[in-house]
Amino acid sequence: MSLLVVGLSHRSAPVSVLERAALPPGTRGKLLQDAVGAEPAAEAAVLSTCNRIELYADVDKFHAGVAELSTLLAQHSGVTLDELTPYLYVHYEDRAVHHLFSVACGLDSMVVGEGQILGQIKDALAVAQEQHTAGRLLNDLFQQALRVGKRAHSETGIDKAGQSLVTFGLEQLAGDRPVEEWVRGRRALVIGAGSMSSLAAVTLSRAGVGELVIVNRTLERAERLAESLGATAQPMDTVSSALGSADIVVSCTGATGLVLTAADIEAAVAGRRADAAAGTASPALSLLDLAMPRDVDAAVHRLAGVRLVDIESLADAEADAPMAGDVEAVRGIVTEEVAAFGAAQRAATITPTVVALRTMAADVVSSELARLEGRLHGMDDKLRAEVTQTVRRVVDKLLHAPTVRVKQLAGEPGGAGYADALRELFDLDPQAVAAVSNPEQERQ
Repeated sequence: MSLLVVGLSHRSAPVSVLERAALPPGTRGKLLQDAVGAEPAAEAAVLSTCNRIELYADVDKFHAGVAELSTLLAQHSGVTLDELTPYLYVHYEDRAVHHLFSVACGLDSMVVGEGQILGQIKDALAVAQEQHTAGRLLNDLFQQALRVGKRAHSETGIDKAGQSLVTFGLEQLAGDRPVEEWVRGRRALVIGAGSMSSLAAVTLSRAGVGELVIVNRTLERAERLAESLGATAQPMDTVSSALGSADIVVSCTGATGLVLTAADIEAAVAGRRADAAAGTASPALSLLDLAMPRDVDAAVHRLAGVRLVDIESLADAEADAPMAGDVEAVRGIVTEEVAAFGAAQRAATITPTVVALRTMAADVVSSELARLEGRLHGMDDKLRAEVTQTVRRVVDKLLHAPTVRVKQLAGEPGGAGYADALRELFDLDPQAVAAVSNPEQERQ
């Protein structure tokens, strides 16, 4: 079996395609079940964020795997395969490992070095584990990706150069002013209470926003978040009134349709103009839409007195480039970790064969000792123990050097053939090796 990833991101597809292809949270489990139900795939995990959708799988056939995963992404995204195909990328085996490790380190993010992707990778693994679609390969891969990402942030300065999409978006709205200065004393509205919305609320609170209101479909979630920040929580049906009194709006929900239409924003701005004429408010309204698909109607861009920054705007914006030395250092970490992961996976393929060999040797020893005892009557316990220990020690010494060496060789590129050679040389029962590889199946 081999690792395969098929996906699309802000680097390969326009935001309009990403928006249409976005996977609602409730569909990911069905996608995973369909993936492992397909013939080429034994394991599957999906990484779905505001600017990427990637399906990882352990497959036994490359071309069939690419075709099947591409078809599944099209079926579950609602975008036809013909439309989706030009924007898909494919990575296989070590290249797939390299890709995920780069993603985990923030090298493939819209804002280089941002750390939120680690939480999204952790969530992707959790969903695959809940659906029982992550086996040994994907569990090892995603857990190692999390460790690699943490290593990159702890050993280099990329996290200082990188920013979250929330911070980057607020900086675009603030223009030349520092975010802390721009938000101070203003009234902010956060729509949603998920991970991105929570990050936005925390960022605004720490930046010193004057008033913070959190609106969510599930009021209890909004209340929990608001309580931790000293904010106010309101149900989603109050969003229009909350919009009328807000200076800054950040929206990131999982809704499949628009949360704020152009008419909603136009009405809010009209009310703000009246308040501004009375000297009680500023007419300007700043919106940050981090949802995919979008929460805010793109037509809002054309409204006077409104500044909208959305995923498409962020994709076009030029983020401050992190220090080249930090990026190169992270790339070096990724290269090193990819090599180590590949060696560990290749070495692991020899382990069932080595265990089966030692089990066979132990069975031979037991059989020969039983035969010897039948021929040499009258051995006392001390002599029997000494003979048994001696025979086992001889077998262990004979097997030690070749089994250690074959594990080392198997960890090198092209080392997969050593397991086959070991099975052939010692005439090992394939079923015995399979039982070591999959003990649960053997018990069943």
